[in-house]
Amino acid sequence: MGKTEVECCDVTYVHNDMIQKVKKLMPEEGLLNELADFYKVFGDATRVKILCVLLESAMCVCDLAELLGMTQSAISHQLRILKQMKLVKNRREGKTVYYSLADGHIQNIISQGMEHIQE
Repeated sequence: MGKTEVECCDVTYVHNDMIQKVKKLMPEEGLLNELADFYKVFGDATRVKILCVLLESAMCVCDLAELLGMTQSAISHQLRILKQMKLVKNRREGKTVYYSLADGHIQNIISQGMEHIQE
C-alpha cells in the first residue's frame, strides 16, 4: 500500500449544529465497545479461515483441523471464541459435533469484507 496523506482544513471552524445532531444519534459507549469487540474477532487470520470454511460447509472439529493443518485443540480454542461472539453455532449428530455460521449476517460480513479488499 502506498503512503496516504490526510488532508486537513485550511481554517479552524467548528460546526456546532452538526456536532450536536450527530452526538444525539451516536450509539451508547457500551454498544460501541461491543461492536469493537465483535470486529476484533475478525482480526485473527485463523478465525477468518474457519469462518470462510464454514461459509462453504458445516464441519466437525476433526475436518476443520485436517483442512487447515492445525491441531483439534487449536481449532477448538478458536471455535470457542467464535461461539462466544455468536458467529458460529453447533449441532450434534450422534458422536459428531458440526459447526456452522450462526446466521446470514456473518456470511454478509465476510462477503462484503472480501468485496471491499478486492476493489
